[in-house]
Amino acid sequence: MRVPLFRNPAPTVSTALEQEKNNFGLIRLALALAVVVSHAFSVTTGIIADEPLVASTGFTLGEHAVNGFFAISGFLVTMSFDRRGWRDYAIARTLRIAPGLIVAVLAVSLLLGAAMTTLPLAEYLQSPALRRFIQSTLLSFKTNIALPGVFADNPFSFPMGTVWTLKYEVMCYTGVFLLGLVGLLRSRMAALALVAGLAMGLAGLDLLRPDAPKGMETALRLPLIFAFGGALYVWRERARLSGLLVLALILATWLCCGTFLYKALLFTASAYGILWLALSPMLTRFSYEPKADLSYGTYLYGWPIQQALHALWPGAAAGLLLVPSLAITLLVAGLSWTLIEKPALGLKSRALGRRTLKTIEPAAP
Repeated sequence: MRVPLFRNPAPTVSTALEQEKNNFGLIRLALALAVVVSHAFSVTTGIIADEPLVASTGFTLGEHAVNGFFAISGFLVTMSFDRRGWRDYAIARTLRIAPGLIVAVLAVSLLLGAAMTTLPLAEYLQSPALRRFIQSTLLSFKTNIALPGVFADNPFSFPMGTVWTLKYEVMCYTGVFLLGLVGLLRSRMAALALVAGLAMGLAGLDLLRPDAPKGMETALRLPLIFAFGGALYVWRERARLSGLLVLALILATWLCCGTFLYKALLFTASAYGILWLALSPMLTRFSYEPKADLSYGTYLYGWPIQQALHALWPGAAAGLLLVPSLAITLLVAGLSWTLIEKPALGLKSRALGRRTLKTIEPAAP
């Protein structure tokens, strides 16, 4: 006789995808807001370790949120290529990321920067540093580029502190594109080998070089999480969405805290947990789909708005500026969605000659 606990096994990812509802939109917005909350501390003090989660997990709330973005992106972007092919995939990815980013960089540099600079306006607009900021941010996603005379007295002087993740996002998009072209994107063994290789690389780095630069860890962390999301889609016919597995992964991560396995387990547990929250039928029955996707705009504009508020009220505590920064960020994100991102999605639909598939247009972190 079967044990009652197993009469209704956890659904497969494929079964979950057949539902009309999911939590992707709501989770993406929550993750973007978490980034803003996390940055409230570092923008004020200039010390990233002041963020509360660093002491307990080794990573900030913002870093955990970025991890969630990459897990969702890996899953949805892999599905996008699988269902569309290379041409439609390239058009969709470009039109989802580029318009919002271009307008954000121009708005921050030419509007916010012009309003906040200590230089005369004409000198500011003619400054080579202004042109260098626009070029470096758009072409190489550099974060640590300052605008002339802007935020010079803030703990951090750079006005676009979140665009660095786009470099890794584009790298992962390119990886999906190349795997799709050579016919390996649908290979379960290739997906498993990629995740295992990245996880072992991260564990090996912690074992052999525990003092390695943060950039080396990030170069493994984000592709690992993205690859895990993609692998879950590739294994969708067999992979199951189990709350018990989420708990088991959390327990394993806790037990391995302080060992070289901790980070690899933390990232895979986070990726699986986020996708479980997004797709599990026991949760999606209560889902709410936001009418506007404010996640990308919130992610792009949160940092410069927080920087501006801190420059105006440098003595204010992080908590005092958090609520107005969230309110203003959501307002600007709403404008970005209405005026830039949504029209770009409409252009994408016309370029592809049909309606786009629901849930497969993740905003890049």
